[in-house]
Amino acid sequence: MSTEPGRSRILLRPWRKNDLEPCAAMNADPEVMRYFPAVLNRSESDYLVRRIEDHISEHGFGLWVLEIPGKLAFAGFVGLLRVPFEAHFTPAVEIGWRLAPQAWGQGYATEAAQGVLSHAFHVLGMKEIVSFTTAGNKRSQAVMRRIGMHTRVEENFEHPRLPAGHPLRVHVLYRLRREQWLLQSAYDAAGGLPRIL
Repeated sequence: MSTEPGRSRILLRPWRKNDLEPCAAMNADPEVMRYFPAVLNRSESDYLVRRIEDHISEHGFGLWVLEIPGKLAFAGFVGLLRVPFEAHFTPAVEIGWRLAPQAWGQGYATEAAQGVLSHAFHVLGMKEIVSFTTAGNKRSQAVMRRIGMHTRVEENFEHPRLPAGHPLRVHVLYRLRREQWLLQSAYDAAGGLPRIL
């Protein structure tokens, strides 16, 4: 995903070898990983990146590196993943993000996610995108609402990869269909959003 000068503040791009170290630092940060089961050590973080790159190779989309040109070479990742478990809403494609603390509170996640949605619906031809997080993760849920996604309490679910009774097991599901995206005019028809490289 790339940007035109003056049209967007961000760049969504492929992974590079020098992204591994800052990605590992992000994944080892307890506040970043607050709503995940555990922080990741360096080998676990590197394995995650390999899985992300394999997903991109297999499906043609995945989690791209978020760069803030002139400010942060690695600000996190944003993109699309096939949901890897069975639930009442699968098979499905999920939009997700994880940002380093230096990039929080500046609208980067929302801007990047809007570009990813535009690519999903207008380039990849997807019909629906989902997103989900733990019930307590209000920051991510706010991004989901800002990009036009909708939730219903009856669609909350227990994440099958977390044990019964785990404090993060209950998840909130958000959805967005292509028709809703178009009606909400959530993407910039003038081309001001990031686009896939």
